[in-house]
Amino acid sequence: MNEQELRELLEQLVRLPKECEWVEFKLNFHSAEEIGERLSALANGACLFNQQNGYMVFGVKDALQTIDGTSFRPSFHKQKGQELETWLLHRLDPRIDFRIYEFIYEDLLDKKQIVIFEIPAALHQPVKFNHVGYIRIGSYTRKLNEFPEKEAKIWNKKGQKAFEEEFAKRNITADDIIGLLDTQSYFELLKLPYPTNREAVLEKFASEKFIKSVSGKFQITNLGAILFAKNLDEFDQVSRKSVRIIVYNGNNRVFTEREINVKKGYAIGFKGIIDFINSQLPANEVIGKVFRNEARMYPEIAIRELVANTIIHQDFKEKGTGPMVEIFKDRIEFTNPGLPLITTNRFIDEYQSRNEILASFMRKIGICEEKGSGIDKVIFNAELYQLPAPDFQVQEKHTKSIMYSFKELNDMDRNDKIRATYQHVCLCYVSNEKMTNQSLRKRFQIAEHNYSIASRIIRDTLQSKLIKEDDPESNSRKFVKYVPFWA
Repeated sequence: MNEQELRELLEQLVRLPKECEWVEFKLNFHSAEEIGERLSALANGACLFNQQNGYMVFGVKDALQTIDGTSFRPSFHKQKGQELETWLLHRLDPRIDFRIYEFIYEDLLDKKQIVIFEIPAALHQPVKFNHVGYIRIGSYTRKLNEFPEKEAKIWNKKGQKAFEEEFAKRNITADDIIGLLDTQSYFELLKLPYPTNREAVLEKFASEKFIKSVSGKFQITNLGAILFAKNLDEFDQVSRKSVRIIVYNGNNRVFTEREINVKKGYAIGFKGIIDFINSQLPANEVIGKVFRNEARMYPEIAIRELVANTIIHQDFKEKGTGPMVEIFKDRIEFTNPGLPLITTNRFIDEYQSRNEILASFMRKIGICEEKGSGIDKVIFNAELYQLPAPDFQVQEKHTKSIMYSFKELNDMDRNDKIRATYQHVCLCYVSNEKMTNQSLRKRFQIAEHNYSIASRIIRDTLQSKLIKEDDPESNSRKFVKYVPFWA
C-alpha cells in the first residue's frame, strides 16, 4: 500500500466504534511476545468475522482512538539478535504473510509515526504463536482452546475467498490499470485482436476476474497482478512471489554464478523464464544410446512443466520467497513454498491444486498441461533422455522437484534405481500397460542377456513396497507383470 492508501486505512479503522475481534490499537511497543500473540488472535478473529485481514495499529490510544503517533519502529527492532519480523515469522504456524507498514501521518497540527500490522485471516486452520492459538473476545486476547466452539468454526470455515480473488490494488483508475498491467500481452497470448477502445479492454479484464469495478473505482485482483503485472514490486500482496533463478558453479551452493528475480507477472514472464533456464543448461554430446548428436541435457518440455508446477502449486499464504529454480552442474531443483496436497508418490496419477483459478488460466494460454498429465510428461521425457528419475521431496515448508543430469546405470545408487522403477511402473499403468522385466531393461538400456540386473532392481523395488505383482497367483515367472502399490 502507498502512503495515501495507508492514511485512508488508518482513518477508516479509527472510525470504528471500538477495538474488535480483528482490530487492535496500541500506543507503543511492550514486547515481541505480545505482538506474536496478537498476530495469532487477529488472524483467527478476522477469519471468524469474514474479514480479509486483521489489523494491529501502533500510534493510536485504544480508549479514545486518537491518532497520537508512536516511538515504535519495527524495522529497527531486534529480538534475540534477529529482525523482529523474522523472529515473529518463525514462531507462527502456519507462517502467514503478515505485512508491517511504517509511515508518517500528517494532520493540521503535527507529523506522527504510525505502524500498521496487516494480518491475513486464518485459512482452514487456526494461526498459532509458539504452539498456542489466541483469539480476541471483544477487546481482550484469550487462549483459543478456552473457546472450543470458535476453534471448531475456524477449522470448518467455508466460502472464504481464494487467494486469486483477493485484491492486490484498491481504489485506482482506469489509467492506473493500463499502467500497471500488460493488457497487450493478454490479447497476444490468446491470439485475439487488441480492442479499439480502453473500455473493451477493461471489460475483458473484468470478465477474467483480473479487475473489479466498485463505485466508480477499480480494484486489481491478485490473479490479475500475479499474471500480468509489469512489475510485481508494485503490488504488496504478490511482490515476494516473483520467480527467482540461481545458477551455481558446481554441485553445491558455495559459488553463485548468476541470480535473477523475474519481476514480470507469470503469464507475460514465463517464456523469458524458460529461455533463460535453457540458456544456462549444459548440452551433452552423447546421452545414453538415443541421442548421439549434441543435445540439451534436459528436455525442454520437462523444464516447462516443472516451472509451471512450481508456480501453480505454491502456497501463496506462506510468507517469504516465491518459486525458485536452482541450476547446479549435476541437477536442477524447482522449489515452491507450501506442502503438497497429495503425497509425492501420487503426483503421476492424481491432481489437486490449491490455486485452481490460476492453474485454469495457465492451461488456457498453453503454459501447462491438462490436469494430471504434466508430471507424466516429465517422467516420460526423463526416460526418453535416459536421465535418472526425477525426485519429488517434501521439506518443512516447501516442496521440491529435482531433475538430475545423465548418469550411467552403474553410477546410480539403490534409491535412484528404485525411484526410477516405481515411476516407470506408474507411467506404464496410466498408459494402460504393465511393467515387465523387458520394459524395465528398455528404460535402463540394459542388454537382454543382462536380464538378471533388471530382476535385481525389481526385487529391491518390491521389497520397498512401491510396486506389486499384477497377478501374484500366476505360476509363470518369465512373464511377470507389475503395477504400482496403489493399483
